[in-house]
Amino acid sequence: MSGEGRPTELDHDGTGLRIAVVSGTWHETITEGLLAGALRTLAASGAEVEVFRVPGSFELPVVAKAALEAGADGVVALGVIIRGGTPHFEYVSSAATDGLTRVALDTGKPVGFGLLTLDDEAQGLDRAGLPGSKEDKGTEAAEAVLATAGVLARIRRGRA
Repeated sequence: MSGEGRPTELDHDGTGLRIAVVSGTWHETITEGLLAGALRTLAASGAEVEVFRVPGSFELPVVAKAALEAGADGVVALGVIIRGGTPHFEYVSSAATDGLTRVALDTGKPVGFGLLTLDDEAQGLDRAGLPGSKEDKGTEAAEAVLATAGVLARIRRGRA
């Protein structure tokens, strides 16, 4: 399982942070599980949170960038892409992944990567943080954005 080796000693304090959650709407059961995990984690951190729903994973980067440019301190990007019988999977996965990376680098702000690229629905259900799931990738993406925002804040204060 891909969650093996997951870090446990990260700073998850979101006090004073504005975090946007940008979530696709395809594969609703999986996406809603990811969103619930991210929101639980962010609420527990003390961060201020706003959720933006987009049609699919291809739209994640542009809305993530807009949220960061509007003042969010970080973004949790959540989406689900399941492989089908056409090259569509590769195109959308690559575009969304490359776009989210570019958003983080261009803005200098963290993007928590909660985009699941899957071979089948069962893999998504296993990672969605639902009852019976083995992993909670929504929580992990939220933890990553909080921890990275903390590291960036330390660096910017000259305490690298």
